[in-house]
Amino acid sequence: MNDYKKIADLLYPNITKTPEDWEKQYPARNLPEGTEITRFAPSPTGYMHIGHFFGANLDYRIAKSTPNGQFLFRLEDTDKKREIVGSDIVALKTLAYYGIVPDEGFTIDRTNNGKYGPYRQSDRTEIYQTYAKKLVAEGKAFPCFCEKPEGKQEVLENREQQLTEGKQVVEKDPCRKLTLSEIEANLKAGKKFCIRLKSNGKEGDKVKVNDVVRGVREVGANCKDVVLIKDNGIPPYAFAHAVDDHLMRTTTVVRGEEWISTWPQHVEIFEALGFTPLKYIHTPVLCKIGENGNKRKISKSKDPEADMRFYIQAGLPQEAVTEYLLNIMNSNFEDWRAKNPDANVNDFPFSAKKIGTSSPFFDIVKLEDVSKNIISKMTAEEVYSRTLDWAEEFNYDFEEESKVRLGADYKAPSVNPAEFAMVLKTNKEFAIKTFSIDRGTAKPRKDIAKWSEVPTYFNYMFGYFNPTSLSDYDYDFTKITPEVANEFIFDYSKVYSSADEKDVWFNKIKEVAERHGFATDNKLYKANPENYVGNTADACTLIRLAITGRTNSPDLFSICAVLGDNLVQQKIQKFIDVLI
Repeated sequence: MNDYKKIADLLYPNITKTPEDWEKQYPARNLPEGTEITRFAPSPTGYMHIGHFFGANLDYRIAKSTPNGQFLFRLEDTDKKREIVGSDIVALKTLAYYGIVPDEGFTIDRTNNGKYGPYRQSDRTEIYQTYAKKLVAEGKAFPCFCEKPEGKQEVLENREQQLTEGKQVVEKDPCRKLTLSEIEANLKAGKKFCIRLKSNGKEGDKVKVNDVVRGVREVGANCKDVVLIKDNGIPPYAFAHAVDDHLMRTTTVVRGEEWISTWPQHVEIFEALGFTPLKYIHTPVLCKIGENGNKRKISKSKDPEADMRFYIQAGLPQEAVTEYLLNIMNSNFEDWRAKNPDANVNDFPFSAKKIGTSSPFFDIVKLEDVSKNIISKMTAEEVYSRTLDWAEEFNYDFEEESKVRLGADYKAPSVNPAEFAMVLKTNKEFAIKTFSIDRGTAKPRKDIAKWSEVPTYFNYMFGYFNPTSLSDYDYDFTKITPEVANEFIFDYSKVYSSADEKDVWFNKIKEVAERHGFATDNKLYKANPENYVGNTADACTLIRLAITGRTNSPDLFSICAVLGDNLVQQKIQKFIDVLI
């Protein structure tokens, strides 16, 4: 028995399985050629970031674009210091909300679904240590007993600076030269140890790496004895993902471009283990325009849209978020959607090779435009049920967390969602009639971007518009004075009837308007506007103001018809009270 084998047995006396045992337990998948196996592997250290969700979407789309493709969920919970209880379930629920259901992996009830588990890294310690023991036995890795340096932060910052400048980090650990007897002495003294890779890299060496999207590039080889197993027996990402992705038979890894700098480490680890290299796609970071006008990364602390719960809380339809992200993923999606306006989003021919490499702007305004278009095509019944679901499921814990985390930037709903849910449930028929206005036409209105806007948008229908002064009405009473408005609207209230057909209703408006000096012939009005108080459109605006408080709203006749005589007259009287 050589010294390397003796060292391996000293370090891991309880590890009796071999890599061959694990290879038999997790054999190659019997799937068609070209099938993609992808995985989403978040750390349970907080809420799901929009960037992580972007990657999960890519994982899912890549797998589902191939025959029998498999999408896995693996929990990378090796960073116990930063772990936040419950964030694993938040991640799974977020995926499920957007229709992304893993084919196998760690589940919402914290069990394992699939033959390649366990899918939680903290349950796979024996597997990692088996492969670490193998590398030590082959002289490719060694135990390190060095204590963490006092100036660790300074060391990390220096290393980060070197990576940023494109320099190779050369760090050969002194413990790589320890003899068997020295290792025995350290173990007897009870010293903690980590396992490091014995890097073969030399300064100036190069390796070729291939990104599915970015192509082949030559980068500086790894020259650092990286940690494979920490002194608590748990591996960091570099080693854990190599072992897990190999045994779970992952074909393509999607991860952020921040991992490119450490890619050479992963190459050397795969080579040392004798594993076939995986395909990688390094995605660009999502950015936005900062206050100074410069491009910056979406920030967890500054931007509410960084948290995927933000979109659920705001009531943005799942379809809108999915479509907007697809447009970022594949630039041809927007053209496809224009040609296939009613097609299922899953019919889109997604291509990994069309993923961009430059950091895209995340534009919340454009996302809301996509959402408005989607909501405009829904039936009134769909709008009702989706709005009710949002109102009933509103997360008050998240609201409180947002107030603390975002401070003044957080905007709470103007109407209590729980209260609005009760209004909807007790007035279902009325609500559906309201949502039917201007819906199902060739050119439906596109005013609503998210369900949280519904109570405010239809505030005049559900009793949330309670004016007390002229300033509450969206109108500048300079062209038409309050006195003139009062006289006109008072007379109109005498002739209004919800039983009238639309042409009769409109003719009554014109008759009353003409008696009060409004022009009912627009050509005459344009020729001599000074001869009139206003035109028929101005008269309609006054009625619209009385009913809705706004100068712009859905079809006024339909609004009045849904409200009925009593409510219309109440609103007109309130307007008159404020005018005088």
